[in-house]
Amino acid sequence: MKREYKKWQSHILNKEMEMLVFGESGTPVLFFPTRTARFYDYENWRIIEALRPRIAKGELQIFCVDSYDMESFYSYHHPSEKIKKHLRYEDYILSEVIPFIHNRSSDRKILVAGCSLGGYHAVNIAMRHPQYFYKVVGMSARYDLTLSSHRFPDLLNGYRDENVYLNMPSMFMPHLNCEKILDNIRDLQVTLVVGKEDPFLHNNEHLSHTLWSKSVKPEFYVWNDEAHKAYYWRKMVQLYF
Repeated sequence: MKREYKKWQSHILNKEMEMLVFGESGTPVLFFPTRTARFYDYENWRIIEALRPRIAKGELQIFCVDSYDMESFYSYHHPSEKIKKHLRYEDYILSEVIPFIHNRSSDRKILVAGCSLGGYHAVNIAMRHPQYFYKVVGMSARYDLTLSSHRFPDLLNGYRDENVYLNMPSMFMPHLNCEKILDNIRDLQVTLVVGKEDPFLHNNEHLSHTLWSKSVKPEFYVWNDEAHKAYYWRKMVQLYF
């Protein structure tokens, strides 16, 4: 299995950004890391190893990007600045990472995925920019970062504005009525996976029901326990990628 380390100075984020690429051909997978995690964590947690047979066969090519969470949602900035930083990260993905993937793969459509906060990133960018993707897989995620539990705080500290609204799928999807955008989203294969003891199970159920109401028809899977660990994610990627 081919493994490549990549690094470049992002002109959008004004910092060096790193990435690991696994494989040489097959469906390109843009893989967002968990909250505040790094581009190498999926490898360290043996999640990439769980995909080794398919990568080695040339079925998948995995692009593990770095996070920007410490500068955005997990920073000490005012919430209005947090969401603006997040939008800069989205611009980096759209303007720098996706062209890089296109230069490395003959497949123009990408599978986008992530676990925990990475699942939020994957689903949010897929709902906002569906034209770049053919499939999205969100695992153990919440799709409204203003929700909270005993372990996962409201990342916007009670703050709301238009940028927040437009970047929380659970907020904007119920009110999305533009048929052109919805048609693009309907072309997506959407998979949501969450544990039955996950504090955001109901949020996942809500988003699944919302998508069905928009004729998107997601696949929705509820696992035993909380299922919010690498042990479970190793099994999920084998089933849903």
